[in-house]
Amino acid sequence: MKILKNKLKNDLNIRCEKDLPIKGIEFIDINPLMIQGNVLKEITMLFTEELINKDIDYIVAPEARGFLFGSIIANELNIGLIPVRKKGKLAPSTRECQFDYVKEYGKDTLELPKLVNDTYEGKRFYLIDDIYATGNTMKAIEKAIKNLGGKVVGMGVVLNIVELNNNKKLFSLIDINEE
Repeated sequence: MKILKNKLKNDLNIRCEKDLPIKGIEFIDINPLMIQGNVLKEITMLFTEELINKDIDYIVAPEARGFLFGSIIANELNIGLIPVRKKGKLAPSTRECQFDYVKEYGKDTLELPKLVNDTYEGKRFYLIDDIYATGNTMKAIEKAIKNLGGKVVGMGVVLNIVELNNNKKLFSLIDINEE
């Protein structure tokens, strides 16, 4: 792994595991960035500074690690968090929509929950996740939100694997290339 950009002042301590979840995939474990309180605080501060003056109604974050970063940042911004769940994790009566997407190692289905006393129509959303590889997860979420009449005003991640995507508008704290 070659680090191209690092906005964090603290040590990265990122771990990698070959052939996880399947052979040929290298899993990048950023859990150490959450385990170290000073690093988690720095990540939260940098995202909050980036988003504080944007007109955002909700943070949207896919499970599982996206939930962790998204909820902390939504709390700092005093806005709601929309947790994007895997298929079957939302009760049918609470599901707004369900959509399929292709990830690096297979297909999956995600679900957006219904909002409380509101609709997606005309609302402004910011997507946050831990790692951006091909970007298919965030692209699928963005498309679903647009189909519901909402607007995605930006996307941000802790770590961006630059060589797997060409997203110049993505806000990221760390950019890497795999070696």
